[in-house]
Amino acid sequence: MGELVMQQGVPPRADSQGLDHDLTPIVGANLKRLRVKRGLSLERLAKASGVSRAMLGQIELGQSTPTINILWKIARSLAVPFSALISHCQRPRTAVLEAKRARVLRSADGSFASRALFPFDEPRNVEFYELRLAPFGLERAEPHRAGTTENLVVAAGVLNLRVDAERFSLHAGDAVYFEADVPHEYQNPGQTEALMYLVMTYV
Repeated sequence: MGELVMQQGVPPRADSQGLDHDLTPIVGANLKRLRVKRGLSLERLAKASGVSRAMLGQIELGQSTPTINILWKIARSLAVPFSALISHCQRPRTAVLEAKRARVLRSADGSFASRALFPFDEPRNVEFYELRLAPFGLERAEPHRAGTTENLVVAAGVLNLRVDAERFSLHAGDAVYFEADVPHEYQNPGQTEALMYLVMTYV
């Protein structure tokens, strides 16, 4: 998943750029905790992640909500799952994730949407997502950290998948498993929305 912004079940607004400000303090607290735990200064983390020191400082202070692309860069540099940056501390025994309250991640143009099908209660090594790609939509993803794999099934529509130099055409019912530490992209060549389910696993 590439350049996405966080939002909660509603289309993006021009004034807020569709960011989910409920997650801002959670991301800030998690980032500071993980950075300090690893003995990293803001300067060292900025150099390792490619995210500016100023931006990292604003995120930690809850003054800025980063795009998902920035969070991926930070997660890779800290060698933690993406969910480690957006997780709550509480862990319920049973969690119902109502669709109307879902936190949806969208691409900048709105053509690609990802909904987490797991609670943001703690970092985890396996994550489950619902993905939707609009007709003729294209989503490019940067390489995830080494050892990350994706297991994806197409539930409806058609998907063209590129994994590094390999290309695959997938239809409803088709599944694919691949190592996601290389550039990859999802493209919908059809006139209807493509619906997919993705299991992402970290080592």
